[in-house]
Amino acid sequence: MSDQQQPPANILHSSDPVEYKYDRAVVKPVRHISKIWLIPLLALGIGMWMIYYQWSNQGPLITIAFPIATGLEAGKTKIKTRNVDIGLVKKVELSEDLTGVTVTARMNGNIEPLLRKDSQFWIVSPRVSLNGVSGLSTLVSGPFINMAPGTVFETSDKFVALEAPPVTPAGTPGLHITLNSDAEFAYKEGDPVIYKGLKVGEIENTHFNFDERMVYYNTFITAPYHKLITENTKFWDTSGVKIQLTAQGIKIDTGSIESLLTNGVTFGIPEGSPAGQQVTKRSFFDIYRSYEQASEQRYKLSAEFVIFVKDTVRGLHIGAPVEYRGLEVGKVLGINPPHIKPPQTSVLEEGYDIPVIISVQPGRVQQPDNQQGLAFVRSQIIGWIDKGLRASLKTGNLLTGALFVDLQHYPDAVDVDNIKVFDFDVIPTVSSEFAQLSAKLSAVLDNVNQIQFKQLSDNTADMLSRLSKAAESIQVTSEQASQFVDDIEIKQLQQQLSTTLSSVNRLLNDFSADSESYQELNRTMRSIQQSINTLQPLFQQLNQQPNSLIFTEQRGPVLEPKAKASRGKKDASAQHD
Repeated sequence: MSDQQQPPANILHSSDPVEYKYDRAVVKPVRHISKIWLIPLLALGIGMWMIYYQWSNQGPLITIAFPIATGLEAGKTKIKTRNVDIGLVKKVELSEDLTGVTVTARMNGNIEPLLRKDSQFWIVSPRVSLNGVSGLSTLVSGPFINMAPGTVFETSDKFVALEAPPVTPAGTPGLHITLNSDAEFAYKEGDPVIYKGLKVGEIENTHFNFDERMVYYNTFITAPYHKLITENTKFWDTSGVKIQLTAQGIKIDTGSIESLLTNGVTFGIPEGSPAGQQVTKRSFFDIYRSYEQASEQRYKLSAEFVIFVKDTVRGLHIGAPVEYRGLEVGKVLGINPPHIKPPQTSVLEEGYDIPVIISVQPGRVQQPDNQQGLAFVRSQIIGWIDKGLRASLKTGNLLTGALFVDLQHYPDAVDVDNIKVFDFDVIPTVSSEFAQLSAKLSAVLDNVNQIQFKQLSDNTADMLSRLSKAAESIQVTSEQASQFVDDIEIKQLQQQLSTTLSSVNRLLNDFSADSESYQELNRTMRSIQQSINTLQPLFQQLNQQPNSLIFTEQRGPVLEPKAKASRGKKDASAQHD
């Protein structure tokens, strides 16, 4: 309503009715949208785009069956491969049969080609074992699910997780083989496969076949060591420390430090065997107890014989060597087998000969390991029996008492006929060294037993008694003789001493000052002095002229210088004259 159409103010308060006239409003349509609506439309568009982007780029939804959900949380636990996030756990719930846990996870879009049927999933958490320590990083970040992509082309969205990390993740380059053994030693997952001290593989899992009573070990050999596996490769146990007491002595074998703590398998090609072709797909191999047993497998054929032992077989074991002139030519295959019986039907019968089956292998006697070499060995052994070939048990080691079968030629052996027992050619035997020694010792003991020790003892006692009496008599006689000799020697000594003293006394009396001998001795000395004085001029002449005795010539008087004599001396000289 306009201002002109408003009634006056005083009229509004009047009690008289008033009629008013109004104009009709004109409604006009809006011709444009307000710009404020652009903001919610833009937000809606961005939201729709984000939803589409998330839907178009998200990966598939997969389910993983776990035996237990240790540390798994919906919305937090991640799925990784090579330590890169590829998914997230969305839901964790019990399985329908309540025997495990079903985990639902959303994977990234680019991971779908990796979700192959044989892909492996497992929970990574701290783990300590003999093989090492793993998963320490999860102490801070928490457990996560690790995935190893498979190798087959078929994809899947349902998987069964592993209870523990796989020994060999899928896709690792190398070779899968299967080892089998019916022995008592056993291995577990993660035990090493060693080659010349290097770890080249591991045992992945084990399986026991109830029908065959045999354990199978699925094993993986990593590249490039898988190229060492050929058709002639042999595997044998190398666990711990092995001490063997054999006919050759004591032998100690040890593996690596890892195999000392756990178990281990090693392999190689026995000496003398060809390498053979390389194995490129899963194959089966036996595990032997030792290298010696593995090496024995290169001898395929063997000529079997039987010997009947009259002596004890204690110390003889299956696998003991058979030697010919010190060279090993075969093995002992059986001792007292039930299908071979000597003429006696019971071990308790007197004279029971124990059958022992032995083998002679052509490959050990430089013959081809085929039927031709086998026929040669048989004919050679049978021909030598007529020439004195005999078998005997001998001690290979004094410490262990182990025995072996020795084949030797005995020219003086008694001729025997060639016989067969249950299609086995029989090689005659001779007594063993121990039996021969026992027989000689028994003969010596028999001779000793024949000696009458009682009579010998009595005679010996009588003889010793007589010898004792004779010794006593000799002792008394010796004492008497000694006393007699002492008396004689003392008397002779006294007599000789008296005679000597008498002679000395007479000699001293003869040379006393008043004796005639003393005076005669003085006269003799004066005569000698005068003779020397007379010869003194001659000695002086010879001293001056040594040839004066031969050549004579006129000589003047010899003048001697003299000192002037004193008067007193002249008077004395005159008186003396």
